[in-house]
Amino acid sequence: MQSLWMIVASLLFACMGVCVKLGSTHFSTGELVFYRGLVGLLMMVGLLRLQGVSCMTPHWRLQLSRGVSGTIALMCYFFALGILPLATAVTLNYTSPLFVAMLLAWWFREQVGKALFAAVALGFAGVVLLLQPTLRPEQWPGALGGLGSGLIASLAYLNVRELGRAGEPEARTVLWFSLITSLVGLPWALTSASHHTVRPEHAAILLGVGGFGGCAQLAMTRAYRYGKTIVSANLAYTTVIFSSLFGVALWDEHLPWTSILAILTIIASGVLVSLASRKPTPALESD
Repeated sequence: MQSLWMIVASLLFACMGVCVKLGSTHFSTGELVFYRGLVGLLMMVGLLRLQGVSCMTPHWRLQLSRGVSGTIALMCYFFALGILPLATAVTLNYTSPLFVAMLLAWWFREQVGKALFAAVALGFAGVVLLLQPTLRPEQWPGALGGLGSGLIASLAYLNVRELGRAGEPEARTVLWFSLITSLVGLPWALTSASHHTVRPEHAAILLGVGGFGGCAQLAMTRAYRYGKTIVSANLAYTTVIFSSLFGVALWDEHLPWTSILAILTIIASGVLVSLASRKPTPALESD
């Protein structure tokens, strides 16, 4: 069931990506970041009131760490998008499951077996095959930004897990992230080269960016709270599959046989990670 929550999150993130693509012709990147945070913030305030839960948190340090790391990862990703080809930036951003696996083993001292590492690496190979990134020598700052977005996003995901273990409600975690995102996005939007009035015909796009993003964060937070961390991280690769299928459905993009093979590889990676995570990992030998 928790794996299903992460797949739902991936689908919603892909829906958000569609809205971002549609909105990019009408709004600046800073404006999209701001409205994503603002709409999500208003949604979470309403949800918390319906649940009778306070917006204040006793775990403000963890919330601050999660919100700041998630926002910085988003900024690094947009920085990479401004320099690199889209496929390259997305590929580097999706190094986050690899970083999650490494951090679990080296920082949290959790036992992550070779089979799990191999399965996660297989999923990343599928992403590379699907997107087929390219990189020129002069684009190295963007490459560093893309790798930074993957690394810092992995820290944010692990903070989400720790908040869940601390008993923090999902809506409150998403609220604090949305608050920090909107606060960072506001000056970015105001300092953009041009400001755009929100017309009624474009309001639905902004609601989609924030609404799909907020719901995706809720589903992802629940997956990390109750599910296995490495499985949830690896299933994030399915966002790329959903995005590719939306490209076919909405923009008449064509998927060559290599893309079909890549999608099957990513699916196989998810299955292998799920199976490997159920097996007990042998204890580390002591010196």
